[in-house]
Amino acid sequence: MAAPDDVAAVATLLGRAPQGDFEVVVRRADGQPVVIANAPLLDDGRPMPTRYWLVDPDLLRRVGTVEASGGVRTAESVVDPDELAAAHARYAAERDALVPADHPGPVPFGGVGGTRQGVKCLHAHLAYVLAGGDDPVGRWVQAQLEATP
Repeated sequence: MAAPDDVAAVATLLGRAPQGDFEVVVRRADGQPVVIANAPLLDDGRPMPTRYWLVDPDLLRRVGTVEASGGVRTAESVVDPDELAAAHARYAAERDALVPADHPGPVPFGGVGGTRQGVKCLHAHLAYVLAGGDDPVGRWVQAQLEATP
């Protein structure tokens, strides 16, 4: 369960109340949330495929700029597809291990950002790397951000 202050901060960053349980796993130096780890199921039982969610407004804007300049296609073309597939599998395994064994409804699917292969969302890949995941696309995004401060 997230602390009430974290729920309030994340609600402000999202512009809406969070729809499921989460924890802040990466913070800025001032304590503000950067990345949250979502529970695999929302409060109403629907699946939440995106385990790691980027909520920092500055990073969201900067990654959006990379995406707008063709970053998704570029990232897909420069990373090793086998390494990317392994990242999707690790991400899915970590998230899926948190689904209660007796959950009767649908479960999340896919890997990073809810996709089974390729690249869907640079924000999700960066969030995974910032949270400690091994993801070639997230590392590529980091390098792009470092190259353009």
